[in-house]
Amino acid sequence: MTRRERLMATLRGEPVDRPAVCFYEINGLDENPANPEPFNIYSHPSWAPAIRLAREKSDRIVMRGVPFRNAPPDPLAGLRTDETHTEGGSTITPTTIRAGRRTFTTRARRDPDVNTVWTLEHLLKNADDLKAWLELPPAEFGGEPDTSGVLAAEKALGDTGIILIDMADPLLWVVPLFEMGQFTVVALTEQKLFTEALERAACAREPRGRGGASC
Repeated sequence: MTRRERLMATLRGEPVDRPAVCFYEINGLDENPANPEPFNIYSHPSWAPAIRLAREKSDRIVMRGVPFRNAPPDPLAGLRTDETHTEGGSTITPTTIRAGRRTFTTRARRDPDVNTVWTLEHLLKNADDLKAWLELPPAEFGGEPDTSGVLAAEKALGDTGIILIDMADPLLWVVPLFEMGQFTVVALTEQKLFTEALERAACAREPRGRGGASC
């Protein structure tokens, strides 16, 4: 079986010649060891064997988002300020959203040797912040899906893997607004508020009149 055939058969629950093995985000397609950018961890020689193994042997599931052309403008664009600076070799990005007399702030850090972004300060700190966040202008769904990136990646993969359309669900939009411990408290004690937040996030990903949320 080709790697693509193995993955498709696995998803359909059909017999395969061996279990499929995917390295998740390490796929041998997206990593670029030649990129000298200091935050590109894959430029370190120690990554070469893993990247080669993923490219030549693993059953590759490559994630791709689908952007939208002519999407409605971001309603928070005029309220948001992002400023990135370097501190101790890391990049620090404070983000401020000003709405009336209320100011929301969040800070993120990225380190040169770790392929992740750490949230140092979360946007929402308590239930009152969530109430105020729900009063901000909501994002709207719209535009034309641009699948060119998906098709290009699928062509590059050939029979070595498949594409996974990557799109955050409402829970993944709302939960990171809080520190994890605070999220669990708010979600448990303010269920009506939290449901409103999930519906708001769902409306930003669904055409009006579709889905379970009342957009």
